[in-house]
Amino acid sequence: HSTDIKTLSVYPQSALELTTTTSKLENDSDDNYDPHQQRNVKNPTTNGQTFAHFLKASIGTGVLAMPSAFAHAGYVNGVILTLIIGLLALYCLHILIGSMYILCKRHRVPYVSFSAAMNLGIKEGPPCLRFLAPMAKPFVDGFLAFYHFGICCVYVVFIAESIKQLVDQYIVVWDVRIHMCIIIVPLLLIYSIKNLKLLAPFSSAANLLLFLGFGIILYYIFEDLPPLSERQAFVAFTELPTFFGTVLFALEAVGVILAIEENMATPKAFVRPCGIMNVGMSIVLGLYILLGFFGYWKYGDEAKGSVTLNIPQTEILAQVVKIFFAVTTWISYALQGYVTAHILWDKYLVKHIKDPKKHNMFEIIFRALIVLLTFACAIAIPDLSVFLSLVGSFCLSILGLIFPALLQICIQYTEGYGPLRIKLIINMLLLCFGLFGGAVGTYVSILDIIAVYS
Repeated sequence: HSTDIKTLSVYPQSALELTTTTSKLENDSDDNYDPHQQRNVKNPTTNGQTFAHFLKASIGTGVLAMPSAFAHAGYVNGVILTLIIGLLALYCLHILIGSMYILCKRHRVPYVSFSAAMNLGIKEGPPCLRFLAPMAKPFVDGFLAFYHFGICCVYVVFIAESIKQLVDQYIVVWDVRIHMCIIIVPLLLIYSIKNLKLLAPFSSAANLLLFLGFGIILYYIFEDLPPLSERQAFVAFTELPTFFGTVLFALEAVGVILAIEENMATPKAFVRPCGIMNVGMSIVLGLYILLGFFGYWKYGDEAKGSVTLNIPQTEILAQVVKIFFAVTTWISYALQGYVTAHILWDKYLVKHIKDPKKHNMFEIIFRALIVLLTFACAIAIPDLSVFLSLVGSFCLSILGLIFPALLQICIQYTEGYGPLRIKLIINMLLLCFGLFGGAVGTYVSILDIIAVYS
């Protein structure tokens, strides 16, 4: 059993700061421990519920910005690059979940979180990186919580503005901040739903409204399409960073995707070749390309930041779409905010409350505080979306591209990287792509912020 003895010497007991037993018997091979079967989830979600959550998490308000994103890329470039970015994001999710699974197997624990996986992975990786291990946990958790909190703030603005446009026309003209105060009640209500199983019917309803909303938007887009020759197939390269930014942030929801995978009854179905993640991502990419391509064909450079602003504002159908998207965003709020609450509450705060009977009450209070905070940020900074693209390009390139690549480099370190070190090369390319994309996206966002405030 030379392999097992080697494993024992490489991983000293101190590395196993995890929940289950650390005693590893020498004659017990790693292969028969399956973390998926050991998982014990309260209120697990079925595959159908998980699929509904996946679609809802991946199709946010970002999809409405696709026509304007295509205006920054041209219709040929736009289709090709959306596919490339989508497949890269999907590949990174696969290596991230795969690496977490390998770590669970090695350490014989049912589940490790993203931050714990980074911490353990770095400890087992190349020695030159090991000094990063203590920083990994707070870093990953902080980024995930902060990013999803930021999305929630933007959602508050989006919902309030959608409602304001209708109320202005039919009832009374109020400042958008008054609408924010009104929507705080429904937000508090949906955000007090603490588990994903109860949120599932909401997600399914939201997906239905989303597809109906898409149908209506496409109906407007397909009316009197201009000849395609009026649009550009390729655009100057200087425009691409804005495109990259918009698409990556419309697609990536790392935190939510890991959270719904963690909560599944049958996690194997998530990563299968025809599993939830691949099928879901194909649908999402299809929708993005469909809306982006035809939206750009119809509106060209006139495409606005949300395509709902392009369709005729006074028609009843167009206003129905706004209500649909406001409702689906309200439901997304609970899903995106789940990540923030889950990380901060379950990992850091619940430990400090000694009496388990009070946990429920305190968690509701904590969630109410998060809602009030997102609402305060939305009121304080009305131009929130420019800041979000800054946070997005920074956080997402790190969480969605750089960290998964880094994690796989560390985990494969003891086993080698395969023929021609192919895994190392692919992950180095992903690292470079993430760094480049993040840097460029951050630069462009800062330019946008300066433009808004000057």
